[in-house]
Amino acid sequence: MSKVLLDCNTKFPFKRRLEGALTPFVDADLPLVLELTLVTKRTIRLLNAEKRGVDAVTDVLSFPAANFRAGEPILSEEFSDCVEPVFGMKKGEWVLKSERLLLGSVVICTKRAKEQAKEYGHSEEREMCYLAVHGFLHCLGYDHITEEDKRVMRHHEEEIMKKIGLGREA
Repeated sequence: MSKVLLDCNTKFPFKRRLEGALTPFVDADLPLVLELTLVTKRTIRLLNAEKRGVDAVTDVLSFPAANFRAGEPILSEEFSDCVEPVFGMKKGEWVLKSERLLLGSVVICTKRAKEQAKEYGHSEEREMCYLAVHGFLHCLGYDHITEEDKRVMRHHEEEIMKKIGLGREA
């Protein structure tokens, strides 16, 4: 088990609790970094059109850094292209402090998340966290194309959301 860190472009609700809930879910030999970016409808529509060929607003897009396999350990030796150095100052000089592994990027449309929270009758925080968890699982290789894949992914989503304290009842 390796720590999961969220690298956000803005303040994100439940960031620390989300990191804590995601960490035991994945096995890796280095700390993992998930980039989380909150964007406008215009930006996500452009990304969706460019990356998926779908000219429409969506709630979340995931961009895995590699072809990770759902449920399997992430080893830096196997995914060396995703390893990033972490530098820090020591006695006035930059030195290599550690390494971490980029899991991928998740882009969330804040406006769409707010609309969905209202539609589903729960808090905006719950919807934002759910979309982050959903994107995280996609970056790990989970999907919901088949009914079985969807069942497995939904189970993991709910398990993580409960750990954050934002299960379906929240």
